[in-house]
Amino acid sequence: MTTKISYADVEVGTELPAQSFPVMRDTLVRYAGASGDFNPIHWNEKFATEVGLPDVIAHGMFTMAAAIRVVTDWVGDPGAVVEYGVRFTRPVIVPNDEKGALVEVSAKVAAKLDDNRVRVDLTAMSAGQKVLGMSRAVVQLA
Repeated sequence: MTTKISYADVEVGTELPAQSFPVMRDTLVRYAGASGDFNPIHWNEKFATEVGLPDVIAHGMFTMAAAIRVVTDWVGDPGAVVEYGVRFTRPVIVPNDEKGALVEVSAKVAAKLDDNRVRVDLTAMSAGQKVLGMSRAVVQLA
């Protein structure tokens, strides 16, 4: 593992650099191809609205993956994430326009654990609403 962050240099409350992730309809189509999840709620507006959604929504796993990038970019090694979990609280609604949606992610160290590990709590927002709840990662530091 090649983490670039030392456990000794991190305190509870340390904020990780926030990031924003744009999501367009073509992003969802590419993700569907990569993941094999071709559920039409993620690309077909007519179908999505017929089943009661306000519009096409991003894949929950896509949103989860985007959010953890804040942690992996900070620590410098995706393999340093030893645990990660979220609750999906609201969908990321992706309109069919030139702006799409934006997932804004912030994170901070919430606890120092044994064995040079820290718990990082993440906040993921889209359109002013929290889209992931209980978003936490345990990260192995140097």
